[in-house]
Amino acid sequence: MAPRAYWKGTLKLSLVSCPVVLYPATTAAEKTRFHLINRETGNRLKQQMIDAETGDVVESDQKGRGYELRKGKYVEIEPEELEAVQIESNHTIDIESFVPSEEIDQRYLNHPYYIAPDGKAAVDAFAVIRDAMKDQDRVALAKIVLTNREHIIAIEPLGKGLLGTTLRFPYELRDEGEYFADIKSPKITKDMVELAGHILHTKAAHFDPSKFKDEYETALKALVKRKASGKKIELPEPEERPSNVVSLMDALKQSLKGRGGKKTAAKSHARRATGRQRSARKTHRTTARHRKAG
Repeated sequence: MAPRAYWKGTLKLSLVSCPVVLYPATTAAEKTRFHLINRETGNRLKQQMIDAETGDVVESDQKGRGYELRKGKYVEIEPEELEAVQIESNHTIDIESFVPSEEIDQRYLNHPYYIAPDGKAAVDAFAVIRDAMKDQDRVALAKIVLTNREHIIAIEPLGKGLLGTTLRFPYELRDEGEYFADIKSPKITKDMVELAGHILHTKAAHFDPSKFKDEYETALKALVKRKASGKKIELPEPEERPSNVVSLMDALKQSLKGRGGKKTAAKSHARRATGRQRSARKTHRTTARHRKAG
């Protein structure tokens, strides 16, 4: 059974257009979920809306939307008033520009979608747009209306199809300066940086999401299965945090030794660092003697 399309419309590049469909590229269907239940009866609980001041239950026909102007003061917005500002979807993804992929700040990336041609008649035009993007190595930026809101969507080739990722607007991003302003700039020796760099080198790899394992999800499933079979759940003993304080340089050196088979590389690195220091001191002494002789 073919997956159900989330959105249908037309992808346009100037005068070239083709019908396309969008599918969500992610799913949370496989995640373990829990329901709230009554401990006494084992029945599932039903949530109700409660008036924050009176404590009375509010029925569905009494619920409305309000924007808080100030603490406790709301302006009510009617559904028909919201319709006045809703953007009517023309079901068109009109490509406005193409940008280098490296210029897109990763923080702006939001929800990914798969874009595929809608029907055999759309395949040729779809392939032309896709392959032209491959040749130029650029990402298309376009506007799309999803759930009554306008979004900017970044589109790039992905296999036989296209990957569309909605982007956040600038007002949705927090300024990193608020969080990084208090980070000090300590004096770090070159040897420390080189040792850390060597540790990075020993851990070098390629991005392979198939190696990602959700250990918590696996443990949750095992816990539910064990509890459902009537077995007792034993709580693990809390781990004690190490109390010994190790200097940063010692920690770096110990990290290299702990890599197994990397001791030789660590010693070689240390020898190179020591050699550079000796060479630098020798050059300094030679320069000083020349200056004194002059």
